[in-house]
Amino acid sequence: MATKEISVLYVDDEENNLLSFKATFRLKYNVFTAISGEKALEIIDNNEIHVIITDQRMPTMTGVEFLEKVIEKNSDITRILLTGFADMGAVVDAINKGKIFHYLTKPWVEEELDLTMQKAYEIYREKKKITQMNDKLALSNSQLEFLLRQKLLS
Repeated sequence: MATKEISVLYVDDEENNLLSFKATFRLKYNVFTAISGEKALEIIDNNEIHVIITDQRMPTMTGVEFLEKVIEKNSDITRILLTGFADMGAVVDAINKGKIFHYLTKPWVEEELDLTMQKAYEIYREKKKITQMNDKLALSNSQLEFLLRQKLLS
């Protein structure tokens, strides 16, 4: 199901990792990369992003701190934490604060990361469908309430 319609943002403070990610996945996905959380937030402001993959250990903003800011901007984006360190505290924070979909360790395995991104996009699409259905339901409810008030007044 991987297609260029899926926009993925990869955030890492190591430029070689960004280049490697882009080279690996650019044919399958619409790939954005950012060298910091701050740059990534700018990309989110200007583009529709479906999946975010972020490194945990970055100098000015950790991956968890970045993901918390992402939730404030757009909680529908599916979030994945990627780290080379076996830091259980970061994983717990990522789950509790960054509300991640998945956690992967570095170095990433192409097939595993690809599958995870595809599943993450499915989660994104399901969230969008639910939001749209809830919006339709709210509209129907308000229309029914209006009709009921009309009937009660007549």
